[in-house]
Amino acid sequence: MATIKLNRDKLKFNYDFLSEYFSKKGIEWGIVSKLLCGNELFIKELLALGHKQFCESRTSHIKLIKKLDPTVEIIYIKPPAKHDLKEVLEYSDISMNTALRTIRFISQELQKQNKTHKIIIMVELGELREGVMGEDLIEFYEQVFNLPNIEVIGLGTNLSCVNGVLPSYDKLIQLSLYKELIETKFNRKLKYISGGASVTIPLIERGLPPQVNHFRVGETLFFGTDVYHSALFKEMETDIFTLEAQIIELKEKPMTPIGEMGKNLQGKTVQFQPDEAIITSNRALLDVGLLDVDPEHIFPFDHSLKIIGSSSDMIVVDMGENTNSYKVGDFIHFKLDYMGVLRLMSSKYVTKKVV
Repeated sequence: MATIKLNRDKLKFNYDFLSEYFSKKGIEWGIVSKLLCGNELFIKELLALGHKQFCESRTSHIKLIKKLDPTVEIIYIKPPAKHDLKEVLEYSDISMNTALRTIRFISQELQKQNKTHKIIIMVELGELREGVMGEDLIEFYEQVFNLPNIEVIGLGTNLSCVNGVLPSYDKLIQLSLYKELIETKFNRKLKYISGGASVTIPLIERGLPPQVNHFRVGETLFFGTDVYHSALFKEMETDIFTLEAQIIELKEKPMTPIGEMGKNLQGKTVQFQPDEAIITSNRALLDVGLLDVDPEHIFPFDHSLKIIGSSSDMIVVDMGENTNSYKVGDFIHFKLDYMGVLRLMSSKYVTKKVV
């Protein structure tokens, strides 16, 4: 069985780096832990860092985190579905909302429980994912403000996740102006402008509106990525997660298939160069496949290796002349990107291990 490994020391290094950086800038931040898919072993590693605010999007995840550490503050970071409301209100401290009908349901449920719940209203700034349209925000807030047991503590926005719209000073100043309008009109203070995610971090050095005081960060913590520039932060660790897959067959075989060609498992017709027909190479089969991960999101540390195909349960690697003398039973190690880790974490067929 293939294994995804989390390096504890590298995780702590990145966490300490970000914590110090945000502290110097006067910015609060929550760890977006949804990438870990509620894996208890890895969640415990995050909790051991001592951070006290987590951002999550699954009710099963927030239940686990609260069970492991009831003192952690949890922000539920997607508009909650009606059938999840009881658990969202029981296990999260703050939720991000955009639907007035849902917030009314929340208010009704809170009155039954005699509880108060904090919400952040998400504002649409062009990404076209979740968010209240700016021209509707004042009226929206006024109606929410009149609902019992609801405390609005801030405004937020999401950028880059669906359509790739990048954050900018102008967009964030727009969010800040909405905050000022609401505070002036309703004589209420909002604690947070949650305008930042991993993609916004590079803008901090250019200067952000001072009202932007809260970030939600996952990818940069786990991968050291400068999401805005599709690059890496040289100061951070970039291989906290690695995949270890075992060689289950290794043979010298032709470079091109033999026979009439149809579509493969993914519905593709594979093309080959005519001059490859007489060439052979060493090919290895690994004990991990499409059920577990998309091969486009895993990268061999050994650059002499090349992934050339995959089926549901196996990946095929071209080892060339096998200059490193791999044999059946040996392991191939891979670096991973965000989508690679996400798929592997959600696969029940992959072992999870802390190193």
